[in-house]
Amino acid sequence: MFLKNYTSNVPVSESIARIERVLISCGVSAIAKEYGPTGQVCAVSFEIEFEKGKTMKVRLPADRDSALAALWKDYCGIDGEDPCKKGYANSSHKKKSKKEFDQQAERTAWKLMVDWVEVQMSLIQMKQAETLQVFLPYLSVNGETFYSKIKSTGYRALLGAPE
Repeated sequence: MFLKNYTSNVPVSESIARIERVLISCGVSAIAKEYGPTGQVCAVSFEIEFEKGKTMKVRLPADRDSALAALWKDYCGIDGEDPCKKGYANSSHKKKSKKEFDQQAERTAWKLMVDWVEVQMSLIQMKQAETLQVFLPYLSVNGETFYSKIKSTGYRALLGAPE
C-alpha cells in the first residue's frame, strides 16, 4: 500500500501552523480551529474569497481515526485473521499494538493536509483551478461540509432523484 507521510515526525502543531501560514499568505479572511472530545484539533476552518466580494467558509478535517486504521492495516499486512479485531499484529515479528500508532496517525493525517493545502493553493495561484472548484467538497454550512451533506442523501443531488 502507498502511504504518503506515514513516517512523518512533524509535530501536529507545526503542521497546523504551516497550514495557517499558507492560508494567510493566500489571503484568507479568518481561520479557526475545531477541537474534538479529547482536546485535540480535528479540523481547521477558514473563510476565503471565491469571487469578487463573495466568500465561503471551508472546513478541512484531519481524520486521525481513519489514518490510524490505514496505518494499522498496512503494518499488519495480510497475516492471519483481521488484526484490527485483536488490537495486536498477528505475527511473531510484529509486536506493536494498535495504540502505539495513535500519535503517528495524527501526525500523518495533518501532514497530508499540509501537502494538500499547499498543492491546492498552488493550483489556484497558477490559474490551474478556481478557489470554489478546489474547496467545494469542504464548503461548510453550520459545520457540515458540502460533501458530507450530499453523501448523507445518497448523492441524489449529483446522480438525480431515483425513478
